[in-house]
Amino acid sequence: MTTIDSNQDFNVNFDDIKPRLKHDDYGLFAAVIQQYDTLRVLMVGYMNDEALHRTLTTGRVTFWSRSRQEYWRKGDTSGHVQFVKKVELDCDGDAVLVQVDQVGAACHTGQYSCFDEGGVLPAVVGYAPQKKL
Repeated sequence: MTTIDSNQDFNVNFDDIKPRLKHDDYGLFAAVIQQYDTLRVLMVGYMNDEALHRTLTTGRVTFWSRSRQEYWRKGDTSGHVQFVKKVELDCDGDAVLVQVDQVGAACHTGQYSCFDEGGVLPAVVGYAPQKKL
């Protein structure tokens, strides 16, 4: 894993990354945001190439707002900032996992995680077969 201090000059060769990305019809892909130390999923947002580039090069998470049709950086108005710790591309190239250090609530409702607000859905619990000794 390559980590760069946000105070260092860092230039991402996006030409190497861009061919690996798969976009939806609007040029977007999912960004799953996860707290880096607890691995708790905080939220899901959407990025385009420029939002990912900004995320990779600034140390802060940038999204593309589908409703406002503009870039937004988490925490600029709320103070609930997401500091980038690690970014991974999934096997299909249609989603990124961004591990962050979340300051304050991740959800626009004020909850720490967007999944706190939505709640648990009823589901049958599956079990893996026991291994024979």
